[in-house]
Amino acid sequence: MNIAFFLLPKSEVTAVTLDSTLRQTLERMEYHRYTAIPIIGRDGDYVGTVTEGDLLWFMKNSAGRVTFENASKFLLKDVPMRMNNKPVRIDADMEDLIKLAKAQNFVPVVDDRNRFIGIVRRSQIIEYCEQFVFKESR
Repeated sequence: MNIAFFLLPKSEVTAVTLDSTLRQTLERMEYHRYTAIPIIGRDGDYVGTVTEGDLLWFMKNSAGRVTFENASKFLLKDVPMRMNNKPVRIDADMEDLIKLAKAQNFVPVVDDRNRFIGIVRRSQIIEYCEQFVFKESR
């Protein structure tokens, strides 16, 4: 099956850039109730994924230098990312998508020039797999 069928397009995805501040990133994640969101570069390329844990560990390891009150003074590009959420290309197959979804809440999707075009949520992948599990048990 073509993964484009599951794609949530870029226009509907909450994302940040490396020039976003910590405060902007935290507020966007809180507003949408997300634990992770994609980071998009200036050229529209997929840069990575930032998680709540990345932000919390950065604040914790700053020795009190970073607080929520001054989080607007720090940029996302200064935050080390602890996970490397890999994207898939739009022409990838379902097997590639399922392998990545085991460890990621969503799988970023890029075109052949690494331009971010959207995500596939893990819940959609599970629903797809569920059809086959229940089909076999009948």
